[in-house]
Amino acid sequence: MIGEGAAVQSGIDEIIAGRFACRDFSGAPVGRGTIEQILRVARFAPSGANIQPWHVYVLAGDAKDRVSVALREAHETARDAHMSEYRYYASDLPEPYLQRRQEFGRLFYGSLGIAQTDIKARSGQTAKNYAFFGAPVALIVTIDRRLEVGSWLDLGMFIQNVLLAAAGHGLQSCPQETFSKYHRILRPLLSIPAEQMVVCGISIGRARHQIAGRLMPRADIADFASFAGFEEQSATQMERTTPWEAETN
Repeated sequence: MIGEGAAVQSGIDEIIAGRFACRDFSGAPVGRGTIEQILRVARFAPSGANIQPWHVYVLAGDAKDRVSVALREAHETARDAHMSEYRYYASDLPEPYLQRRQEFGRLFYGSLGIAQTDIKARSGQTAKNYAFFGAPVALIVTIDRRLEVGSWLDLGMFIQNVLLAAAGHGLQSCPQETFSKYHRILRPLLSIPAEQMVVCGISIGRARHQIAGRLMPRADIADFASFAGFEEQSATQMERTTPWEAETN
């Protein structure tokens, strides 16, 4: 409990709130030692019974370029022939999730000057995923398909740890579900065994430009959290009520 209602901001607060999905990297190299340290820290993600259900294929240089060429060709010539082995979105999104997804499309493509009806331009933007948005390092993350949904929760916490550890090293990242679509291409290129399912990719590097502010809004705490049992606290024990973002602007 923070005493006297003080608004304490920790370093991890800044890293979490400052992280964003970078889609334009400078290409400046990132050493293997840095990536190893990121993964060394990320491995401390919690997992049920400590089974640690993740595997990571780390790519740079020519190895990354070979994967990029194969994926871009598939996207340009046979994208409809490929499909992920798992479903990321519900086929019929209920509210408020549908509205949030639609808002993402308006904000994201609007920031790039791409009309949502411009299918060709949108496809061109999607293709940049397969060049890892110019990042010098790419991760392909897999999970053992024999595991259950609980292990996917563990995997999500590991991936978040990777993103935050990268930010702690002054790097940015972009988690990319779209790589799961091309598992049939990735499998022979990376010698991924049959029991592993491709979940996503992660591009890591230095952002080409610093962002001026967050593009994508987040729901207010009142929209997703329910509190009980705090009624007996004093005013000083209630801590701050001003949103963290407002305090740091």
